[in-house]
Amino acid sequence: MAEGKPLEQFQDEIAQCVRCGACQAHCPVYLETGREGSVARGKIVLAAAVLAGEAGLDERLHEEIGLCLLCGSCVAKCPNKVPTDAIVAALRRRIVEEQGLSPLGKGVAALTGSKPLLASLVKGADLLAPVLFKKIPATSGLRLRFAPTALKGRSLPPLPERTLFARVPEFLEGDPARPTVGIFAGCALTYLYPQVGEILVRLPHRLGCSVYLPRTQGCCGMPALSSGNGPLVHTLAAANNKAFADRDLDCILTACASCRGMLAGYAAETGRPLPAQLVDIHVFLHQQGMAAQLAALPKWPQRLTVTYHDPCHLRTAGITREPRELLRALPQADFVEMEDAGLCCGLGGTFTAAHPELSRAIGDRKLAGLTASGATVIASACPGCILQLQDIIDRAGLPVRAVHTLELLQQALTESEP
Repeated sequence: MAEGKPLEQFQDEIAQCVRCGACQAHCPVYLETGREGSVARGKIVLAAAVLAGEAGLDERLHEEIGLCLLCGSCVAKCPNKVPTDAIVAALRRRIVEEQGLSPLGKGVAALTGSKPLLASLVKGADLLAPVLFKKIPATSGLRLRFAPTALKGRSLPPLPERTLFARVPEFLEGDPARPTVGIFAGCALTYLYPQVGEILVRLPHRLGCSVYLPRTQGCCGMPALSSGNGPLVHTLAAANNKAFADRDLDCILTACASCRGMLAGYAAETGRPLPAQLVDIHVFLHQQGMAAQLAALPKWPQRLTVTYHDPCHLRTAGITREPRELLRALPQADFVEMEDAGLCCGLGGTFTAAHPELSRAIGDRKLAGLTASGATVIASACPGCILQLQDIIDRAGLPVRAVHTLELLQQALTESEP
């Protein structure tokens, strides 16, 4: 149980699936492949067959269970709320328990299970950039292209010289009358986008909050969950709980939709919640009156046209209004809604490494709505989505930047100061 709910304990939920097919219209993998095994009800049939002893953990089952982004879109639209994402995760754990980790799973375990190794890899990649990476056109907004075959041609942001932990102190003292908040940064905001992580730390402090960024926190565990590594998920959860346990916190903030989805979902399943309520930064800032503060700033004479992409793990949690209201209040931007803003970008953690072409094909479905919107900036609330969106934008040759919503908020506040 500590390593994740076993497949046998999902028997009642599996029986709740009535094979209605509502999931077909919302599964990003099925929309691209049209394969019954790709959609939720097909995976539920496979899970039931495994439990009944009618199917083994063979190559076909591996393939079908691997074709899932764990985005939760099927769960959100299922009339009976069958937790297909959790059932798929349990099946992946069963495969690993009986057959061991795949090569990709071993790589995930080595990196996410070791903060020093992950930090060293990022630093080393930066030093070896002239050899390992190719420059892309300056107009793309990114300067590097990843070389390995699995990610050939993928755009990456410039690798930062300093991680988030090197940019900000562990604790920022605020007004004693204001909340004390913890910050769960996650891997992407710590190592790949530390400038966004720094905004995540400094914006609550700007509002008078005391802010705690424990150095001992690590990966949220989403890549380990995706690869079926139940023991590592448990180890990471225990370490993260311990990291935040020595402070009396009003809440713990995150600016990564995937981290929020993982921490909230795993805590609900295993009964190992973080020591304080986990809150998305957009919800927190909205509660603190940030939209009104932004709306009171003088409008810029020349403004950006900005649209928004809903990360799956915020959309399925019902967090869609707050990011948009913050964007609409920006003095330097005109917000436009784009068609299919809630379509999955196709990244899916380790999914993009295991199925790069399918991942990109799913992501390309975003292009029609983005182009029609006329936006020059697409904001999102998940660094993984930002990485994927910029990649599909660059490949399509569109003059659009993908940014985190926090970057636009920070720009409005700092450049409007006297």
